[in-house]
Amino acid sequence: MKDILGKAISSYFEGDKTSKLWINNTYGDPDEMPLEYYFRDKRNMPELEHFALDHCRGKILDIGAAAGAHSLILQDLKQDVTALDISPLLVKTMKLRGLQNAREGNIFNLDTSVKYDTLLLLMNGIGLSQSLAGLELLLNKLKALLNKKGQILFDSSDVSYLYNEELPQGKYHGQIEYQYEYKGEKGDWFSWLYVDFENISKAAIKNGLKAELLAQDEDEHFLCRLMRS
Repeated sequence: MKDILGKAISSYFEGDKTSKLWINNTYGDPDEMPLEYYFRDKRNMPELEHFALDHCRGKILDIGAAAGAHSLILQDLKQDVTALDISPLLVKTMKLRGLQNAREGNIFNLDTSVKYDTLLLLMNGIGLSQSLAGLELLLNKLKALLNKKGQILFDSSDVSYLYNEELPQGKYHGQIEYQYEYKGEKGDWFSWLYVDFENISKAAIKNGLKAELLAQDEDEHFLCRLMRS
């Protein structure tokens, strides 16, 4: 795996504040992803993320934690939080930033004998499911990691606005292909899922979960909670 995101974030942390991370996509021009965004504090987070952090409780697993922005806030609040990321460079960065419990791993390979009260997937972390079919597989895995009264918290969006009412044919419009590019090096193309609340609810029901819309902003960006039904 070409860990372009890990290289970009760790380089920024180590002092390179000028190199840019680009995200190539299949719907338009490349977008620059400001690397400082991964290091924001609570004052610079959107309200939906504030709301999500306020709802975290018990034993918490922050999935796809990147530079650990959310986990560090929870740690400062004396919460029992573990940050998980597949990138060894990001795990190293989180530890250097002072995060006590940061571990490298793939969510699909986690031992389900260890249970959590809150599974947190912010910055559209649910997108790692890649597709609607993958969403059901991911929810099945997440459910297996939950304590009886545990919760899954995540944000997502309906991105149909990207297509000017001409949605792509043959696949769900929220399944988008991306490619990271940093210092002239390009990573592999990968799929990422943005999913509307209706499809979240359908996938939840199939996995014995119920979906609750906790908050939504004016841009159709929403915060969702899933619990056992």
